[in-house]
Formats: sequence, C-alpha cells, structure tokens
Amino acid sequence: MLESKLIEMLRCPVDGGRLTLLDAQAIQRLNGALEAGELRDRLDQRITTPFEAALLNINANRVYPIRGGIPSLVADEAIDLPEQFL
Repeated sequence: MLESKLIEMLRCPVDGGRLTLLDAQAIQRLNGALEAGELRDRLDQRITTPFEAALLNINANRVYPIRGGIPSLVADEAIDLPEQFL
C-alpha cells in the first residue's frame, strides 16, 4: 500500500485538492456500485475493474483508483461520486 508521506504529497490533477486514502467500507461500496454497473469515469466510460484501493478528493467527491499499488491520477479516469455516497 502507499505510504502516508507519499499520499500527503499527492494532489488532485483537476483542482489541486488534497487526497486521502479511502477506508475499506468505502471501497466495498465502490465495488458494489461497480458490480451494479453504476460507476462511470469523467469520460462517461463504465468502470469494470474492481477497486483494491482508491484516493479521494473529499472537497470534490472525486475518486482516483489505485491499481497494482500505483495511483492513477489521470483526470479523465476520475470518478465523480454523488455527495451521499461517502
């Protein structure tokens, strides 16, 4: 998993906001929404790969997946979540 010092340095590529690691319950909710076909990225592409971890920009309710231990901080691959999700 990512070290906390690295997470502190990472910023959202869209607005420069701070990112935090999602907890296990939020990852389960994300994966449940993924299985239901409800998750889409900012390009409106359906998300099909389950989350092992993710980073959240809490001010924007925007999530970035972590795959193979590497955060994907590509703006178009971000997932904008409804406020009530988290």
